[in-house]
Amino acid sequence: MGQVAFDTQEFVETLEKSGLKKEQAKAISIAVRKSHEVADVATKRDLEDVRKDMAARFEKVDTKIDSQIALVRKDLQLEMAGIRSEQKLIRWMLSALIAGMISLIIKAFFVVSV
Repeated sequence: MGQVAFDTQEFVETLEKSGLKKEQAKAISIAVRKSHEVADVATKRDLEDVRKDMAARFEKVDTKIDSQIALVRKDLQLEMAGIRSEQKLIRWMLSALIAGMISLIIKAFFVVSV
């Protein structure tokens, strides 16, 4: 985390102008500065760094997701190609079965035996 900018000299002068003695103003200034040093405060720059880091991580995740989606699409296309082949075979077999049944019906009802 970054440091918070703190002008101790200006702070001491402000306190002196308000009527505090120089020693008291310095003591307060040191206490405030030390509190800023130990405070875990995020600066605008820290937040911007976090945003950039998150954007980079999301970009990597998006890339991984896109590659996984491409693999799934390929797998689905291969699977669908197999299913389409099986459908064509089943249609051909069904057509042959229907043609055989029609020929048997024609033979049974329309062909006169000699």
